[in-house]
Amino acid sequence: MDLSRLVSERSREVVELRRDFHRHPELGTQEFRTAERVAGYLQACGLEVHRVTGTGVVGLLRGARPGPTLLLRADLDALPIQEENDVPYRSVHDGVMHACGHDAHTATLLVAARILSGLKGRLAGNVKFVFEPNEEHVGALAMIESGVMNHPRVDACMALHYWTPLRTGQLGITEGPVMAGMEHFELIVKGRGGHTATPQTAIDPILAAAAVVLAVQSIQTREVDVLREPTVIMFGTIAGGTASNIIPDTVTLSGTMRYFFTGEAQSQDHPKRRLERVVSRTCAAHRAGHELSFLYGHPTLVNHAGMVALARSVASTELSPAPEIVSFSTLAGEDFSEFASRAPGVFCFVGAGNPEKGTDFPHHHPRFDLDEDALPVGVELLVRSALRFFEQASDLSFPSKRC
Repeated sequence: MDLSRLVSERSREVVELRRDFHRHPELGTQEFRTAERVAGYLQACGLEVHRVTGTGVVGLLRGARPGPTLLLRADLDALPIQEENDVPYRSVHDGVMHACGHDAHTATLLVAARILSGLKGRLAGNVKFVFEPNEEHVGALAMIESGVMNHPRVDACMALHYWTPLRTGQLGITEGPVMAGMEHFELIVKGRGGHTATPQTAIDPILAAAAVVLAVQSIQTREVDVLREPTVIMFGTIAGGTASNIIPDTVTLSGTMRYFFTGEAQSQDHPKRRLERVVSRTCAAHRAGHELSFLYGHPTLVNHAGMVALARSVASTELSPAPEIVSFSTLAGEDFSEFASRAPGVFCFVGAGNPEKGTDFPHHHPRFDLDEDALPVGVELLVRSALRFFEQASDLSFPSKRC
């Protein structure tokens, strides 16, 4: 069987699907049209289809023989960005666009599902195709809480991300931490209001907030090994006060923290614990109170050695032309880490940057687009990796792990 030919025959289809999803982007938890298209496509492939957490879709392919279960994931949601590309498949919705490649991920996994459904006779196990809504706000966790890792229990997982910082023809497949753990946080610094003419009668939350912003920088530059566990804590908003001659009662800040920390969540070395300590002691030094809330986030995405070896072997020996395999990691966040923290996983970066085609803009940019020549590469990587997984699952030495 010429698998490359099967993928080539579907290359036009994956492009058309991607363009359709790109033309009709939907924000997280609002992916109604997208979910309907995905569910209908999977049903047409003969899969068992279930709707999960509103707009999530799961398709189950049962192989001809019993065996382990491999989860393959794509994300559905778009971003609140006004598209600036002048292309036939430009977003029809003002202020909403696929600026991160989720449209391509969905199209790729659909076509992979179609091809694998035609090869079910070769599968000793199951493939669970998971289409996750609201990835930008950790939609994975809701799917996991609804039971997506069970019935049948997931033994390993895999996903890919088209990545414009890598050029077309490159693949980033790296063992260990590859995408950052991330937390969105909000901090309310609580003082005591007063007149700016008599600051001694007040407790100035603006001064305390300024001190917190500066003090936190010591965590990422003085407390952690920037080569082993890089950490970035950034404040994105700060608000407080009503007039220039009034000391306010409170100042509110918000931001994100990103890190490659892989230890226990309650460890005092965890970036969250470090932030809590610095904020608490800095506010106390300024006689201010505080309220620190972690809003949502996910752990560091860590690629499993056995799954990395499998994907690298497939890419180097079975893809044609053979891609350039590079080591790649980024402090961008990705909630596939929720799946990969519960079952051995691999997350691959598929290069889709091509300056000649104008697809070298960064992710989340209003001019973001990707080189569609990369799409068949993603399809073939998923299909061949799934087939190899069932051939080698007994040799991968996965730890026994239940969610």
